[in-house]
Amino acid sequence: MEKVLLASACLFALAAPASAADLAARPYTKAPVAVASVYNWTGFYIGIVGGGAWENGSGDPKMKGGFVGGTAGYNWQTGNVVFGVEADGAWADVSASATGATVVPGFGVVTATASSKTDAMGTVRGRIGYAVNQVLFYGTGGYAWIDNKITLSALGVTASDSKWHSGWTVGAGVEAFFAPQWSVKGEYLYRSLGGETYFSGALPTGTLNFHTVQVGLNYHFGGPVVAKY
Repeated sequence: MEKVLLASACLFALAAPASAADLAARPYTKAPVAVASVYNWTGFYIGIVGGGAWENGSGDPKMKGGFVGGTAGYNWQTGNVVFGVEADGAWADVSASATGATVVPGFGVVTATASSKTDAMGTVRGRIGYAVNQVLFYGTGGYAWIDNKITLSALGVTASDSKWHSGWTVGAGVEAFFAPQWSVKGEYLYRSLGGETYFSGALPTGTLNFHTVQVGLNYHFGGPVVAKY
């Protein structure tokens, strides 16, 4: 048995170098290339929006207040240029009131209060901008609307009438991704709404013009991040 073990050891010792020589060389593995995140703005999004509005005019009092609501839109990107369409609607509390003396036939001079309140507003707009990766600078313009109510009070009697005002809007903003599917934006809009006649033709109004500043938070479907090597 001792001779068999010695012979086996000798054969193993002779075979080992040959086996090592037969082993394949370790393959070379190239280091992975770093991946850069590139944002593509194409796609559908929804979000929330809120801000402040104040009337542009020479007289006082001027309507002012805040609003909050929702928004939805779609973007198309070609190169660095981004085209889009967006709609928003908001609940609003933008108002003003004035109290003074007025003449009422049969009663003489009485104290009366008149107030105007916009309780809803919105837009449907086109957008065009220039994207610098995750940041978009854009201009915007289109259709604007408000739902406004005028209330008159005198001698313990109150009367109200509501009208829908339509017009146009134009403005600009900046939007930026802070996560793969989330973006935040800041925007300025000038809104010009045509005049309407309240109380069956008794009280016509002129054009209502508003400055608005708003911020928004949007969720983009589909994930706008693509990998670039």
